[in-house]
Formats: sequence, C-alpha cells, structure tokens
Amino acid sequence: MLASVVMTAALTVSAAKPTLDIEPKVHNFGVINENGGSVTAEFTLTNTGDKPIIIKDAKASCGCTRPSYPKAPIRPGETTTLKVAYSPAGRPGEFDKTITIRSNAKNSKVTVRITGTVIPEEP
Repeated sequence: MLASVVMTAALTVSAAKPTLDIEPKVHNFGVINENGGSVTAEFTLTNTGDKPIIIKDAKASCGCTRPSYPKAPIRPGETTTLKVAYSPAGRPGEFDKTITIRSNAKNSKVTVRITGTVIPEEP
C-alpha cells in the first residue's frame, strides 16, 4: 500500500506542468490615427513553474492583428516577450482584439487583448 502511495506521488510530481504568467492582460493603445501605420504592444511572458514552457502558437481574432511569439522554450523563471502588431488602416472606430496563446503550460490556453480607438483619415 505504501509503495502504491509513493508511486502515485512520484507520477503526480513528474506530470506537473509549468504555469505561464502574462502581463499585462490588456493593452490599450488609446487613440491612434488610421493613417499612422501599425502600432505594437508587448506582453511579458514568465514561466513561474519548474519545467520549460513551449509556446505552440499565438492566434489573433483578426487578420489586422499579428502576434510574434518566442519559438525557443521558456525556461523556469525566465521572462520573454510576445509582440502584437495592429494595423489601423481602413478600420476607423473602436477596436477590441484578442490573441490566444497555446502552450504546454498548466494554463495551456491564455488570452490577452488589445484595445483602442482609430481616428479616421481626413478626406
């Protein structure tokens, strides 16, 4: 019986997954010009676990938003950056876009947002 408990505990520890911490959860660009070109936000990714995290993908809710994520594993305690570019051309008005990050972490699906208001180009 004791051997079974020890074996179960050992398997549970070996199956533990790291945790991905992301800050901020939302980046507000405020007011930007439609003809001002792309704007970029950065999100800090931190591995707060004890095993490497591998980002499998990062997908935006719209083609106007392009995430760029690290391809190398994020080691325990390490911090890196997720960059998100937003193109306001042809998109006047308020926006609220999501980026979904998938990884091997315990919280394997995490979502961040970018928001703001695009001022229309003058005719």
